Amino acid sequence: MKSRKYLKFGMLAIILIFVVSYILYEKGVFGPQKVVGAQVAVGTLKPTVFGIGTVNAKMNFNVGPTQSGKILKLYVDQGDYVKAGQIIGEMDPGDLEQNIASAHAALVNSQYSAETAKAQIQAAESVNELAQVTAARHAKLFESGAISRESLESKEKDAQVAQASLDSAISTYQAAQSRVVQAVADHQKMIEQKKDLLLISPVDGVVVSRQTEKGSTVIAGQTVFNIIDPKTLWVQTRIDQSRFSGIEIGQTAEIRLRSHKEALQGEVARLQVQGDTVTEERFVDVKLNSASAKILLGDSADVTIQLPVAENALYVPAAAVKTIDGADCVWVVKNEKVYSRKVKTGVQTVEGEVQILEGLAQEETVITYSKAQLVEGTKVRLVPAL
Repeated sequence: MKSRKYLKFGMLAIILIFVVSYILYEKGVFGPQKVVGAQVAVGTLKPTVFGIGTVNAKMNFNVGPTQSGKILKLYVDQGDYVKAGQIIGEMDPGDLEQNIASAHAALVNSQYSAETAKAQIQAAESVNELAQVTAARHAKLFESGAISRESLESKEKDAQVAQASLDSAISTYQAAQSRVVQAVADHQKMIEQKKDLLLISPVDGVVVSRQTEKGSTVIAGQTVFNIIDPKTLWVQTRIDQSRFSGIEIGQTAEIRLRSHKEALQGEVARLQVQGDTVTEERFVDVKLNSASAKILLGDSADVTIQLPVAENALYVPAAAVKTIDGADCVWVVKNEKVYSRKVKTGVQTVEGEVQILEGLAQEETVITYSKAQLVEGTKVRLVPAL
């Protein structure tokens, strides 16, 4: 009986030792380090770049007066649609109307003076013509001895006076014409100044803001209305500098506004030269393919830019790529041990696949997750998940 009892306890002890040993090997410190891995695969990658941006407009116009003054009338408000050339406000003309009337009177007076001078030319021409004919006739009479020299000299002097009068009349007319030209210019200048008092929309667009009100005094160049062209709406998108490579003008993009449920289509319209040195981001302007009255300036948007498709590309999960000493590396499993290897990466998909350009071969195994820090040559065991 005792031998059977000892045998039973012996078997239980052996089983207990086996279970404890198994647990220590599988879960404890005595077994190989457990890691999750993945094989290097080949396939077609459809890479994308994600960024966050704000809706803005490429064509943005500030409308204001060209001279200081008081606002007389404002015809539109923010949110209103306007047409190119539409009068949207007026400035107080002050005494400009009186100045225009005075300039017009000066113009009419100068025109009358010019007409009078022109009539004087005609009269002087008639007198001069008669005097010249008379002088010529007396010259012939003097040659025939019919009149005296004194009579001839008198007629010649009359001819000289008549010519001088004609020359003076011509000069007076020319001066009068110059005054007409000056009066026309002054009057036109006043008319143009009156036109400058009108605030006119430069484009078919939407009034974004009205920054002053009727009766306010503004200076030359101060903005009264801000108008945008809704056909030029785009999203100024921030892209991490590390993901900027490969983005080009014309690439398609999907835009999801925070204030809208539906996705909108767009394309890359401009790559801004200067980035943000603090956040290490670059700016990409993504144009909306269709304008919408529901889209407002300042709306936040999630932007996904479609990069060129990579055919027959080697790739691994993004979790496998680590930065070691400033370089992209992966941990490769070989003969149940791990070794770090530098790689050159390419594009990345939104699903978390990273293209490998150099450093790995197809069907090699890389580590995607490990609870403990990996060390070169560490023995590991691949498991489905941790």
